[in-house]
Amino acid sequence: MEVMFSPGVEIIYHYFPKLSEIQREQFAKLGTLYAHWNAQINVVSRKDMDSLYLHHVLHSLGIAKFIHFTPGTRVLDVGTGGGFPGIPLAILFPELSFHLVDSIGKKIKVVREVATAIGLKNMEAYHMRAEQLDEKYDFVVSRAVTRLADFYPWVSNKFLKKDKNAIPNGILYLKGGDLREEIREARVRAEIHPLSQYFAEDFFETKQLVYIPV
Repeated sequence: MEVMFSPGVEIIYHYFPKLSEIQREQFAKLGTLYAHWNAQINVVSRKDMDSLYLHHVLHSLGIAKFIHFTPGTRVLDVGTGGGFPGIPLAILFPELSFHLVDSIGKKIKVVREVATAIGLKNMEAYHMRAEQLDEKYDFVVSRAVTRLADFYPWVSNKFLKKDKNAIPNGILYLKGGDLREEIREARVRAEIHPLSQYFAEDFFETKQLVYIPV
């Protein structure tokens, strides 16, 4: 397929002005690629496709406003779906190693196809559940896969012991709404960081980044 540069990518350039030319091209290709694959395998809500860069790509990159990862950091994206937040983060941090997992095989097919089309070399995608992984990571990222009380046991034993970043290893979880009850239910020590402090768009008024150190 011919990959066209996508309208809407300018919002990524606005919030991340120091992108290399390669990164700018990789982000610019996502719109066309997801439109192509989403028509065959529904990985993004159809009504959301016109807002792909705002609702999915920029939302994923909220993690990068909270932490600038040290080169060599290992990141696991659990329940990645169509590749969020893993693919945008892998573009932004080429010196990191990303593993993306999902229990739905057709979604992992889309992730692999998109990654190949944009030449993403620092990412691998697996059709499996997080509990089946034997490897260890510095950080686990995810976007609203399930309630934290269910999510935390899946990944609690997936972390490297030694910290190499400015904050301790842990979970970086993107979710909307009032999360206080959910955090209490999970019985975890957590920080809530509103994405509205990084992004001015109305979409982010109710969106949070939850950081759970381990």
